[in-house]
Amino acid sequence: MSNKGSYRWVVVGLLWVVALLNYMDRQMLSTMKPAMQVDISALQSAANFGYLMAIFLWIYGFMSPLSGIIADRLNRKWLIVGSLFVWSGVTFAMGYATTFQQLYWLRAAMGVSEALYIPAGLSLIADFHSSATRSLAVGIHMTGLYMGQALGGFGATIAARFSWHATFHTFGIIGIVYSLILIVCLREAVKDAPGAVKERPPFGKGLGLLMTNISFWILLFYFAIPSFPGWGIKNWLPTLFSESLQIDMSAAGPLSTITIAASSFLGVIFGGILSDKWVQRNNRGRIYTSAIGLSLTIPALLLIGLGHSLVHVMGAAILFGVGFGMFDGNNMPILCQFVPSGSRATAYGILNMSGVFAGAIITDLLGRSTDAGNLGQSFAMLAGIVLVAIIIQLCFLRPQTNDIDLINK
Repeated sequence: MSNKGSYRWVVVGLLWVVALLNYMDRQMLSTMKPAMQVDISALQSAANFGYLMAIFLWIYGFMSPLSGIIADRLNRKWLIVGSLFVWSGVTFAMGYATTFQQLYWLRAAMGVSEALYIPAGLSLIADFHSSATRSLAVGIHMTGLYMGQALGGFGATIAARFSWHATFHTFGIIGIVYSLILIVCLREAVKDAPGAVKERPPFGKGLGLLMTNISFWILLFYFAIPSFPGWGIKNWLPTLFSESLQIDMSAAGPLSTITIAASSFLGVIFGGILSDKWVQRNNRGRIYTSAIGLSLTIPALLLIGLGHSLVHVMGAAILFGVGFGMFDGNNMPILCQFVPSGSRATAYGILNMSGVFAGAIITDLLGRSTDAGNLGQSFAMLAGIVLVAIIIQLCFLRPQTNDIDLINK
């Protein structure tokens, strides 16, 4: 199959399933807390639960730059296969956990293994696709993450029907089997792919070029700021739905995650199509598309935090999902306008680290806010920092091309 033909979309489809499993396995824990705390009493504390969610993010964040460096220098197919196999094994093992400490260290191990996937997966898709289809391809891949987030919301529902142990066991086995399928079906991009790496810079030189790239530092800041509400929504929206709407977590989990996932699906697809068309006429087309998306999250956060009716909270969640999807699906394509292909996984790994560290901080803070009864107000306050990110993005990000590799040829 030609890199320039159908296989580039086969890659997106194969990695879509990996993305789904990546988010589903990490998300299930956030909705199975009520079922798990019956057997593990330490989870009755929201602060302890926040620590459990945060350790994943801290480890994931520290690993992200290293994961990007590895992905820029090793065969990404085998990196993706190995990553999926290990985190699925960890998911399976979580079904046997009997103490908070065991869950804590298993979440840390999951952070290491899952961090290896995103830089490798996104850079592989970017290599197979030119600027004419890159945002749409990345956007379709991102819908896998959202679908995994949505299915993870059914963790409480499945646990109520069977058990939380069986839930972890089932999805762990599914991931292990799919990693074996990837061995046969997935392959690395070859040199005639639209964006494939022709030459990788030495480690020191490649990292040095990133650190002296002013646009990359702006991207780093602009990527991190929206991660505060982004991760807050992922980890605490089910709890907020349950408290604001006075419904059980077994219903709040699926309702919140499906709402965000479905609206984000629309956001990344619409944003991907708009961005790919706009960037052909204006090099800042991707920047403008991303800014429009972030602008939608500001009123959404205010309504999510302050609304108490089903219409207010659901409407706000839909608005947030569409806006964040438009932002999320354009991050790697925007990065391709400033960073050459040989350093993109490293660059995205560093961006991911900044975003995840922001997520770890906000997850911990929102856990304490929940214990204090102020979760809604804390969500509303996040709207202000999103406005800062939009201003920085529009004022300072000025790409000179829709793909920097075209200049470097």
